[in-house]
Amino acid sequence: MNRYQLYKILKQHLRLSDKRSPLWERNKTGKVLGWVLAGIAILYLMFFAVMFSLIVNDSSRITAYEFMYGILPFILTIDFLFRFAFQQTPSQLVKPYVLLPVSKYACIDCFLANSIQSSYNLIWFAMFIPFAIMSVVFSEGIMVTLCFLLGLYLFMIANSQWYMLVRSLVNTHIAWWIFALAVYALIFSPAFIGKDADIVQLCDFYAVIGKGVSMGNPIYFIGIIALILLLLFVNRKIQYKLVWQELGKDETQTTGNTIRFSFLDRMGEVGEFLKLEVKSIIRNKNIKKTFVSGTVIIIVFSLLLSFTDVYDSVYMKNFWCVYCFALYGAMILVKLMCYEGNYIDGLMVHKEKILTLFTAKYYFYSALLIFPLLLMLPTVFTGKCSLLMLVAFAFFTAGFEYFLFFQMAVYNKQTMPLNTKFIGKGTMENSYLQIGIQMIIFIAPVAVIVILQSLFSDTVTYSIILLFGMAFIALHKVWMKNIYNRMMRRRYENMEGFRASR
Repeated sequence: MNRYQLYKILKQHLRLSDKRSPLWERNKTGKVLGWVLAGIAILYLMFFAVMFSLIVNDSSRITAYEFMYGILPFILTIDFLFRFAFQQTPSQLVKPYVLLPVSKYACIDCFLANSIQSSYNLIWFAMFIPFAIMSVVFSEGIMVTLCFLLGLYLFMIANSQWYMLVRSLVNTHIAWWIFALAVYALIFSPAFIGKDADIVQLCDFYAVIGKGVSMGNPIYFIGIIALILLLLFVNRKIQYKLVWQELGKDETQTTGNTIRFSFLDRMGEVGEFLKLEVKSIIRNKNIKKTFVSGTVIIIVFSLLLSFTDVYDSVYMKNFWCVYCFALYGAMILVKLMCYEGNYIDGLMVHKEKILTLFTAKYYFYSALLIFPLLLMLPTVFTGKCSLLMLVAFAFFTAGFEYFLFFQMAVYNKQTMPLNTKFIGKGTMENSYLQIGIQMIIFIAPVAVIVILQSLFSDTVTYSIILLFGMAFIALHKVWMKNIYNRMMRRRYENMEGFRASR
């Protein structure tokens, strides 16, 4: 069996694994939402294509292909960030093939080949192709247009491999973000080096690459392909190392004093589940990294809001305040019961334990809101936000937004690993519904606040938001009981999904 035949078999196994997953039907519904979001993104990209074409057609300083390659660093950076938000790094199906007489890199190669063939690499062509039709093909000819589009496609493939490399490294340790930032500092260095350093110099620097690629210069294509091959080689080595580290589970066990949190004993069973939440963040790598990442993001946006004028508009201040307060929920609570899927059988044998777990989680993540409240105080000291605004968003998050996040307990039935990141039993995840909930939580409140601010003063607006959140907090036992009853009606279906995805 040659490598191509092996790749076809592995890819067939991957498709069958997805279809056999208990989440297949659920994700078919969720994918409709994904296609709707993709359609909206395509419309926006087509709009930008028209706008850029009008700019280029009215300019005699720069050609169309030079313009597009001049702004390509910004496009690739945006693409990289959106991949982090919307593109999961799928687990690799390695375990079933460990003892088979196949190449040790076979599964890794299949994984990398799938990332190259991903349809996500083509979404930006909703902007590139209309732009090429309106500004390149008639003025420069078919061959220049084909070279122009081929070069952009190769850059998108390179960006997909760069994303996979960074995401894999960041999953091992958050400090790898320093490496990623250093690379982007190097990419954007033409805007800061030299006496004429500015954005124009940056665009002119990369416009030279665009001219060479569009003119079909083989040196430029060899350079891009060499970059892709280098990223593939590095990815192959790193993915293999990380996967086999997890398979071997060669972790060092350290012993030390156990934190007992005895002050929570007075809260009975709720206190025991509160201890579980605290220890989950302390001991489990995936939850701990998510929590640390969320805290770092809140600090970054607090500093940007406080000491820059990037987000000085009323809409952006409201959006980023909502984002910072809801971030812990968007990163952890939206996967409610997914981590508990590892030990769901033990919870289900005790009556009402799930409801007690919900109550403890609600109290714990409501208490965690003190972190964004404290971290956002610099915005108050610099006069960018008011204390009433921050308090209102804190109560609104603990009330209405957590009410929405807890709804996911009814629908989540995919077990999330507590420690492993790179190997798994399947690649299906209820991510489309989670993304939909996140978009509602981040966008809808801001739209409502803008409407209220057009009718009332800021004080009245934030007072309404505060009271609205307090109402949901006061009724938390009512809606939590409703969520619990709905989940218990689906408990056998959900438990089947948890067991199958461990």
